[in-house]
Amino acid sequence: MATPPESLSPAAEEAEEEEEEEEARGLLYEAYNELQGLAAELGGAAAPAPAVVVVGHQTDGKSALVEALMGFQFNHVGGGTKTRRPVALHLRFNPRCHVPHCRLLAGSGVGDDDEDEEASVAGRAMPLADIQAYIEAENMRLENDPSQFSDKEIIIRIEYKHCPNLTIIDTPGLILPAPGRKNRVLQSWACAVETLVRAKIQHKETIILCLEDCSDWSNATTRRVVMQVDPDLARTVLVSTKLDTKIPQFARASDVEVFLQPPTCVLDVSLLGDSPFFTSVPSGRVGSCREAVFRSNEEFKKAISLRELEDVASLEDKLGRALTKEEKNRIGVSNLRLFLEELLKKRYIESVPLIIPLLEKEHRCTTRKLREVAQEISDLDEAKMKEKARMFHDSFLTKLSLLLKGMVVAPPDRFGETLINERTNGGIFTGSENFVIPNKLMPNAGMRLYGGAQYHRAMAEFRLVVGSIKCPPVTREEIVNACGVEDIHDGTNYSRTACVIAVAKARDTFEPYLHQLGFRLLYIMKRLIPISAFLLEKDGENFSSHNVLVKRVQSAFGRFAESTEQSCRERCMEDLVSTTRYVTWSLHNKNRAGLRHFLDSFVAQEQLPVNALTAHSTGLHEQSPGLNDNKQDRSRGDLKSSNSSESNPPTVVSETRLVDLLDSTLWNRRLAPSSERIVYALVHQIFHGIKEHFLVTTELKFNCFLLMPIIDKLPALLREDLESAFEDDPDSIFDVTQLRHSLVQRKRELEIELKRIKRLKEKFGEINKKLNSLHVRS
Repeated sequence: MATPPESLSPAAEEAEEEEEEEEARGLLYEAYNELQGLAAELGGAAAPAPAVVVVGHQTDGKSALVEALMGFQFNHVGGGTKTRRPVALHLRFNPRCHVPHCRLLAGSGVGDDDEDEEASVAGRAMPLADIQAYIEAENMRLENDPSQFSDKEIIIRIEYKHCPNLTIIDTPGLILPAPGRKNRVLQSWACAVETLVRAKIQHKETIILCLEDCSDWSNATTRRVVMQVDPDLARTVLVSTKLDTKIPQFARASDVEVFLQPPTCVLDVSLLGDSPFFTSVPSGRVGSCREAVFRSNEEFKKAISLRELEDVASLEDKLGRALTKEEKNRIGVSNLRLFLEELLKKRYIESVPLIIPLLEKEHRCTTRKLREVAQEISDLDEAKMKEKARMFHDSFLTKLSLLLKGMVVAPPDRFGETLINERTNGGIFTGSENFVIPNKLMPNAGMRLYGGAQYHRAMAEFRLVVGSIKCPPVTREEIVNACGVEDIHDGTNYSRTACVIAVAKARDTFEPYLHQLGFRLLYIMKRLIPISAFLLEKDGENFSSHNVLVKRVQSAFGRFAESTEQSCRERCMEDLVSTTRYVTWSLHNKNRAGLRHFLDSFVAQEQLPVNALTAHSTGLHEQSPGLNDNKQDRSRGDLKSSNSSESNPPTVVSETRLVDLLDSTLWNRRLAPSSERIVYALVHQIFHGIKEHFLVTTELKFNCFLLMPIIDKLPALLREDLESAFEDDPDSIFDVTQLRHSLVQRKRELEIELKRIKRLKEKFGEINKKLNSLHVRS
């Protein structure tokens, strides 16, 4: 007859539950280890493991507290600034490590020499003494360095059977410098350290261990910095260090009560853990030298426990009563460690339901990739490969066309360019005067654009820049030199003079802009290739020869775009040459009304009474500076003209005006201000006519002979290039043997990855069930 199983006592049941919970926690840590390792190999981002960042001022005892929490010494501690680089301790649970197994890892560098030196020792196991020596050497090096501090972490991986999966980051101590100009160096160091610390605690999943070395909670020295990032202290654990030195400072029991239980007006109840912790760490280092206080880490751990008992006894003696259980739970390093472990365990458990859907998604994605690779292996024959290449060609052209028409699939922060970036990479529109349109005057200057939108912005900038160009100044020397000598007489022709000056200045002004526009638009067009390749990958339209085909298309597209841009630019150059070689008044004199208005105003300013008109006309050139004509002869001429105007009828006066006009513009080579102004007005009119014609024809030709060929001629050219590659050198695109080998290797890697993801998914599912069952039982 079988005996019924004996029922367990409540204590035994509780011990069994604790054992099961500890086993589940160990499985959870191991699963997290595997998850983090898989994410590192695949280059992805796993769920971040909880991290504790220790923040405090100089000599608050940060490094000593971290060592006490770990149970062994490894850091450089002491008075003044000892920690000058953050020390990141990546703790990993390993039940097989009965002593700490440490490994120094390489961090992000601050200099090539530092990286080489650290790489020489990184990645290999090191005893605690060597790691401590390395940290001390780094701190000494930075103490003699002008920067004094570095944000490059010293990363140490520690595996230990008593460690949770946890990252503890010990930061440099905050500095409170004295005011005054003579303390500016120390003030700059304080600013640098504070910036470093804020950067370390800004991540939302970080737990902040805020250390305050004060006996009055009204003095928020470290909290001042922490609350800039965590205003409500919702993820901050507050710790009062060096309790053994503070207890003798209290004269009354009421002071101790306020210190242990600060009022809500001083500390908000939203503080993580509801109230502060109080710790003391015995001074002294572990070692065999004469200065060492402890011979082993075991002695150090026993001294920590003894210190806790002494602190409790001293507090009870000051208070005149025994501490409550809640109060005792806040005293000592062991209670702080227990609280952090429980807090981290809770964070881990809360993250388990979130990790399972991520693994499900990764499992589906890897399964799809494996299926695609298997299909590619089965399709490894020349006919199917050619068909896939043709499909790639069509898809590529579709993406390129969509980019020109406009789309938002490609991320602008990765592929878009602001006007400043575009000018830096593609050149700016500038002339002889180095004038550049300010960004604020350009529409969409600050937007990150690509494709057709970027092309349109560049053309709009070209119109705005060229349209704002004014006619360059015309000097008297240029006018006189442009007059020259005719082949049959030595008179002057100011209309010809104006044409000569205008076309020369227009050619010199507008030709550089033509080359700048071609270079800018060619740069924008070439940017379409990597964006189109990204869109193909995003839509899953790439295959094993994707990179080879992209490079071939990029090469063919580059040649086509460069030749098309050169041909288009030559067409525009022909227009500019023809426009600046022969002046057609119907084309160049676009704004006749403006010229007439100028001449009318000029005539109104120069108009004199009829009896003085002839004298003015005949003496116009004689008023030019630098001429030494006889004043008496000029007076006689004036008198003669006046008398003749009074005695002659209007017909004679008109004939006299005509003679005077010919004398001033054809027979006389002395340049008068009036003639100069007329030439200047004609030059401006011709110049602006050329500018308007140049703007219209240039934009039209670049649209017709650069943009449109990419849309309607490029597909045939790329298809011809692809077919010629199939006939002449198919191995350049399809190396079937090498391709088969790489695909088989890729398939093997995906199968291993799929098994690991499946195992992780099952493991986290098992952990989730076990944790849920424990939660129900509790």
